[in-house]
Amino acid sequence: MGLSEDLERVGLQERELVLPRLDFETAWELGSRLRGLAVERGLPVVIDVRRFGQPLFYTALAGTTPDNVEWVRRKNNVAARFHRSSYAVGLKLAAKGETLAGQQGLALADYAVQGGAFPLAVAGAGVVGSATVSGLPQRADHELVVEALCGLLGRDYAELRLAAEPPAVGPMAR
Repeated sequence: MGLSEDLERVGLQERELVLPRLDFETAWELGSRLRGLAVERGLPVVIDVRRFGQPLFYTALAGTTPDNVEWVRRKNNVAARFHRSSYAVGLKLAAKGETLAGQQGLALADYAVQGGAFPLAVAGAGVVGSATVSGLPQRADHELVVEALCGLLGRDYAELRLAAEPPAVGPMAR
């Protein structure tokens, strides 16, 4: 499984995982589902669900640090700017041998293309927010959000998950 295969699969995830709405209740349900998965598996993660400009759900679990908070902020900025998952943006850049700073002139202090921020699209409205996880390797951060969205939307996670073998791509962090 390589970069292009993951990028193709992430595109499918982004097209298929569309919410009927993103209100306070939906954010709570998604955030609670993410937290439940993390607690059940003993994962040290920070979880953030937001409409752009408005946090709706936030939690930090044991084992996280203030650094994870910064990773969440930077990943959210990528999802907000590009309306794509931070993992997809990172894969696309890696496939071209480019960086976000070089291609877009964006400061790395404010943008992180490591996986974990997933765009929250609403049917008929487009991308209006993001769900973000930080604390695991980037691919695992991304997939935790996808798994929770599948559960929330009644979708079979096995049909949308990334293949088991991770591609060789950049830093594994956060």
